[in-house]
Amino acid sequence: MISEHQHYDLFGKTLLEVLVLKPPFVYKMPSADNACFHYMLENEMEYKVDEKQLNVGNKESVLLNCRTVGNHMTSLSSASQNKLIIVHFHPDILKKIYDRELPRLLQQPKNNVSNKTSEKINNEFLIQKYIEGLLFYFENPLLVNEDILVLKLKEIIILLSQTKNADAVQMILAQLFSPTIYSFKQIIEANLFAPITLNELADYCNLSLSSFKREFAKHYNDTPANYIKSKRLEKAAELLMVSNMRITEIAFECGFNELANFTRSFHDKFSITPSNYRLNQIAK
Repeated sequence: MISEHQHYDLFGKTLLEVLVLKPPFVYKMPSADNACFHYMLENEMEYKVDEKQLNVGNKESVLLNCRTVGNHMTSLSSASQNKLIIVHFHPDILKKIYDRELPRLLQQPKNNVSNKTSEKINNEFLIQKYIEGLLFYFENPLLVNEDILVLKLKEIIILLSQTKNADAVQMILAQLFSPTIYSFKQIIEANLFAPITLNELADYCNLSLSSFKREFAKHYNDTPANYIKSKRLEKAAELLMVSNMRITEIAFECGFNELANFTRSFHDKFSITPSNYRLNQIAK
């Protein structure tokens, strides 16, 4: 199955790997207290991560928190070999190389409650160039030393912080230093008023959308869309009574991205517009 394996270690632990896998195969990823960045150099693979499946194609990449058991990769094509490069993020090594203060990407996000363990990364130009640089060192091992490896680790941290996926990357990497596991209801209640989609909320729970909906029904005896909208509108009604916030601000505060949608939803629930609802409360 593994036809080629090269690796470089830093402070006694594997930092960089190149794997060549010949299909058909199921490559089980061991549970570990680290995270890893996978970049597909050749072919494409399907990843099974927690309750989710995701495809990572040629020149695509994914960030994984490896703390869970049962994750695996399988080839989507039997025609050719799969080749990937892996960068490992060990919390003790990261603390060692950032001896003063961890960069923001490794710090716990504020007001974030999530068990998210995977994220496909938008491969921007600089990340592709970074991968080319790593391959150069695998082709020229005599040039590799501890300083180079520390530099390459810090470089990928900087590049990931500049991608469109930076917020999701921070959620995953920060768990290395604050490994809290949240319950399903804790995640739901903490994100009720965040402007996120059901797909994103399911991702926070490490579930596929269909599994998320089934789990939600068990806990709340309602659909996610109906329950969340109802809670957001109840909060909006409360803010209309007790605050001087503008209606637009209230809409955004309660997770609505568009004022028109908020007004329509509010009227459907309370049979009155938000502005008239506020006026009625003042009149009382």
